[in-house]
Amino acid sequence: MIAPSDPRTARRARWASLVGTSLESYDFYLFAYFSAFFAGPLFFEPLGPVGANLTALATIGVAFVVRPLGAILFGHLGDRLGRRTTLIVTVTIMGVATGLIGVLPTFDQAGWFGAILLVTLRVAQGVSLGGEWGGAVLIATEHESRAKRAFAAAMPQLGSPIGSILAATAFLWLTLTLSAPEISAWAWRIPFLTAIPLLAISLYLRLSITETPVFTAVKAQGLRPRVPIAALLRAQPATILVAIGVALLGIGSYSLMNTYTLNYGASVLGYDYYQLLIATTAGGLLQLVTIPLFGWWATRIGSARVVAIGALGTLLVAFPIYYALQFSSFEFLVAMMIIGGVLPTMSWAALGGIFTELFHERYRYSALGFAYALAAVVSGFIPTVTAGLGVATEQAWWHPGLVLATLSLVTLVSALIAQRIRVDRDDAPAA
Repeated sequence: MIAPSDPRTARRARWASLVGTSLESYDFYLFAYFSAFFAGPLFFEPLGPVGANLTALATIGVAFVVRPLGAILFGHLGDRLGRRTTLIVTVTIMGVATGLIGVLPTFDQAGWFGAILLVTLRVAQGVSLGGEWGGAVLIATEHESRAKRAFAAAMPQLGSPIGSILAATAFLWLTLTLSAPEISAWAWRIPFLTAIPLLAISLYLRLSITETPVFTAVKAQGLRPRVPIAALLRAQPATILVAIGVALLGIGSYSLMNTYTLNYGASVLGYDYYQLLIATTAGGLLQLVTIPLFGWWATRIGSARVVAIGALGTLLVAFPIYYALQFSSFEFLVAMMIIGGVLPTMSWAALGGIFTELFHERYRYSALGFAYALAAVVSGFIPTVTAGLGVATEQAWWHPGLVLATLSLVTLVSALIAQRIRVDRDDAPAA
């Protein structure tokens, strides 16, 4: 039986995973929030207002598309070289790439060279993010005993709301204190440059932890596959599909709520954009409490059940939320965004726990990263699909509710299937 690390080491590993995923999320969301101010006007200006805006949106999407490549690359390294070493590399790439965006030359300064560098750095961010999540979950869980892993797996999930809150705060601060010309001229660079000191903190924490006992045992027993992704595809191809379905609501609801619903609420329903942003930020603040609570609950009843309960609850409220959104005051808007955020958060909080139970530790880094990245790619297109559905239905009130209900149903069925699949063997005697 593989003994867990001592409590101090396990605690440090949880903090290292949390700070790292927070940095990755902060860096990633910064671009989404600020792209309208700088990406189109400053780097793609010759394409005209419409073309520049579409290209800026495409630079957001390209980071989603390359995530599976990052998952395969860093999954290979994580299963061959170790979780700790790989996570140091992924967070360094993300931090450096984000900081470099803050010093890029604009089109007026360097022509298309700056645009090419911007797209290149976005690709680097996407590749890095593809390798970050799975490793962060493993560095947090594989230092723990099996009984505590569901809670430990919830800690990296806090990184997404923390990163989103920090990015939204930076956006609100700059847009409320400076004019649009000032932001476009120079101030847009400031949030990206803050990634460098945050990177230093994350590296300090990750350099201070040790490799996980699980990987150390796999390495000592000579169980590392030569090509982990190939071993995964041979042994558990169907489980990958189940894992994608399990992850779809946790990732996709965030994309729906924080991307499409903001634009839909402002452009179609007439809400003030800042009110919507404040409402989603309030929901993110609540997640700082609910994610650990749901992680603790998963240690009591199982991660798959928590995911399933969250999916069922979201399915039941999906249509009422978007119906009431048509007539809401700001206060009720905040309440709805909180309700609509808490239930999917159950599925999000328990996601890492259920993933570690689904896949064998020999190729677990590759499995977690690959399944999560594919779910993220699907989720990246949710705002576009929902917008198209809105046009096709002449903005019928139920069209975003239909998307949220579909995500919930897929995750509910997948979680019920996942309850029957448990292959985590690293607490068992070695063969």
